[in-house]
Amino acid sequence: MSEKTKRAGVKQISPIDIYMLLPKTNCKECGEENCMAFATKLVNREVPLDKCTPLLKKEHKKAFKQLWEMLKPLIKEVTIGPEENSVKVGGKYVMYRHEFTYTNPTVIAIDVSDEMSPEEVLERVKKTEEFSYEYIGQTLKLDAVAIRSTSNNPEKFKATVRKVTENSKLPLILCSFEPKILEAGLMASPKARPLLYAATKENWKDMAELALMYNCPLAIFAPNDPNLLRSLSRTLLEYGVKDLVLDPGTFPREGIANTITNFTMIRRAGVKKGDELLGFPLIGTPIVAWTENADSPKEVTEWNEAYLAAILINRYADILILHSTEGWVLLPNTVLRENIYTDPRKPVAVEPGLRTFGKLDENSPVMFTTNFALTYYTVASDIESGGVGAYLLVVDTEGIAVDSAVAGRKLTADKVAEIIKETKIEEKVKHRKLIIPGKAARISGEIEEAAGWDVLVGPRDSSDIPKFLQEKWRPN
Repeated sequence: MSEKTKRAGVKQISPIDIYMLLPKTNCKECGEENCMAFATKLVNREVPLDKCTPLLKKEHKKAFKQLWEMLKPLIKEVTIGPEENSVKVGGKYVMYRHEFTYTNPTVIAIDVSDEMSPEEVLERVKKTEEFSYEYIGQTLKLDAVAIRSTSNNPEKFKATVRKVTENSKLPLILCSFEPKILEAGLMASPKARPLLYAATKENWKDMAELALMYNCPLAIFAPNDPNLLRSLSRTLLEYGVKDLVLDPGTFPREGIANTITNFTMIRRAGVKKGDELLGFPLIGTPIVAWTENADSPKEVTEWNEAYLAAILINRYADILILHSTEGWVLLPNTVLRENIYTDPRKPVAVEPGLRTFGKLDENSPVMFTTNFALTYYTVASDIESGGVGAYLLVVDTEGIAVDSAVAGRKLTADKVAEIIKETKIEEKVKHRKLIIPGKAARISGEIEEAAGWDVLVGPRDSSDIPKFLQEKWRPN
């Protein structure tokens, strides 16, 4: 197999290519019915290669290596932090989200510096750890702490690193261009396996020695110079440092065009052209917004940082370092990240079944919705905000919203009848009235016939549910 074929991307690999290298024992140890089914899941990256236990035997070593080369991501996966508290970055297979699922969501790190007071450091670390927001069934969190040396004093940096590691288990990024500074930080956290930021054309050898000595990933910084970035990547790989992260520079305002171009072309080189010297995770630093204009109002600087972060999440950044801890800066970007790092082949869905809200009795209303996550959580929120007790049946529509599910026959009267039977809701209420979404009104008659319940067509917008129940719900 040629090197070009190896690096061509997921679209070039078929299940039969994988199957030919598998043991073909159909042993079912992987949980699949046969080796071809396992090969199909491997192509779709739905199972890990090492799940095939016969493949791990010595006689299949060559085949395992071939399969690993075929299936490995075009952008190398790099782990930051010790195994028990680590984050993974990179591991991408494609340039565009619609081609295949993005893996390993962008890591968002909040900075502290060694010139901050211990109290301020702890406060910022606490805010980073406690940031949490529930969004369509997912808990949005921050991921790491970036410790910057602004004092250029090894002892101050060491003390700050120790303070953070004693009070947090979040993965670390240690930031300085001085190897002696980073070494002091590593001495305070010898097992933390932080990302070292950063190697340059001036300090690369000393940084490489630190990365190898402490088994740490290493970032390369070559602002606005992808050719130098590639050259340093080659040099460090030859020196023995395998886990690299690339920083082509983040430039605000007039430099945004260069920033976008550099991030895009580097990722394109890694994915589309198979350039292994540029096939590494990318790090962006929206924090540079704070160095641009000291006279700007704080809110303006935070806004500049927020939109830089949003641009970089969209332009392939695998790690971001931010300064602001304001919710209005962080929340939109964590939501954006969540929306991008979902499987475009599978709508975000919740488990079908019965949900309950508030105080219930045998006269409580019964409603249904689909298992599309955004629909479900919106409906659930509106029921809760209304303060009413209600049963909510969640119908499996393969993660499709009500109107689309009705049109595509993913929401049918038979499915509604099935969920009524499966949940045994008839044993919980004495009435036989079902409130259906207004957007499902066209199948109301079919539901009555299939389920044997009276149907009340509810509001088209779930925000009107409390008012609807107050005005129109009568169990008898």
